[in-house]
Amino acid sequence: MITRRVFSISLAMLPLSACAEAPPVSALPTQRPSDPDLIPRVTQGWASWVEGFKGRAAAQGIRQNVIEAAFDGAGFVPGVVARDRNQTEFRRSFEDYLNIVASETKVEQGRAAFAARQTTLRAIEERYGVPAEIVAAIWGVESNYGTRRGEIPVVSATSTLAFDGRRGRFFEQQLVAALQILQSGDTTPDRMVGSWAGAMGHTQFIPTSYLQSAVDFTGDGRRDIWSDDPSDALASAAAYLRDAGWQRGARWADEAPGGDLTPDAGGPSFRTGPNFRVIKRYNNSDSYALGVGYLADRIAGAGPLQAPFPPDRFGLVKEQRVELQRKLTALGFDTQGDDGVIGPNSRRAIEAYQRSVGLPATGDPSPALLQGL
Repeated sequence: MITRRVFSISLAMLPLSACAEAPPVSALPTQRPSDPDLIPRVTQGWASWVEGFKGRAAAQGIRQNVIEAAFDGAGFVPGVVARDRNQTEFRRSFEDYLNIVASETKVEQGRAAFAARQTTLRAIEERYGVPAEIVAAIWGVESNYGTRRGEIPVVSATSTLAFDGRRGRFFEQQLVAALQILQSGDTTPDRMVGSWAGAMGHTQFIPTSYLQSAVDFTGDGRRDIWSDDPSDALASAAAYLRDAGWQRGARWADEAPGGDLTPDAGGPSFRTGPNFRVIKRYNNSDSYALGVGYLADRIAGAGPLQAPFPPDRFGLVKEQRVELQRKLTALGFDTQGDDGVIGPNSRRAIEAYQRSVGLPATGDPSPALLQGL
């Protein structure tokens, strides 16, 4: 089953194709993303593929003027291929995942965003039967409440991945769907931007899911999930969940000793239900569904989880990891935050500290390292 998103799929790392590495013929004057590797550019291989695709698009009912407008300024995006190739098998612990998607800062931001959009969110709940806080939590997880909606032109991203060929059929379907959206008049090529894999707007719909579930909640005649006004995007997420089988009035899950799902051995357990499985239709991951549900509960006023998490594989609990990050940063080895997640920034800081005191530069935290600090 192809779900709304493709990011939960673990993929092997493969080299770029020879065509993908061809030197650009010309760089295109577009609204430029911050990363140079995400700037569309015309390559000979991509351009040849596009010429063949245009005929296939026309055969599926896309008007010629729509096709030409969509590809005016489009190009091959090398950073998109790199991101697609570099999805690894690495799996974060559930505790780390929650510390990222439902941190205390994210909870505070979510409560503020909910308060600002409460009338709209309640109206969406009334119409589609999905709790307002669930919709707000998806908004928070997917785009940090609209602040990170993506900056890559969707036609360029999906055509790059369709041309690359590893999942060519899937991304050609997304590209055709993107052209159908443009043909409907819901948006324009310059506004149709999103993630590296073509997920768009406040709630990160891929084009085929947009065609399936996007709604015009504001009544202005366009299903505008790209607007600064998130109303259509939030309602579209609720419509998606309703169509996936959301049971009005039923909870998503409860924290419960001996529940049917324990993501981290020795950590909190949850008693899940049908609505938990509906959230997984949005992104087929237990951690994702638990993260959305937990963030929703926190936005609605609930406190943090009651059951503690066990020490991590390095023998540290969250409070110790936070203390380690703060001490490193105070000594000039900046971990770029103190969320208790030992990610790349923290590991680089640990390595730098270890070198500075003559220790093997492993980048691994430990109780001994914390004690030394």
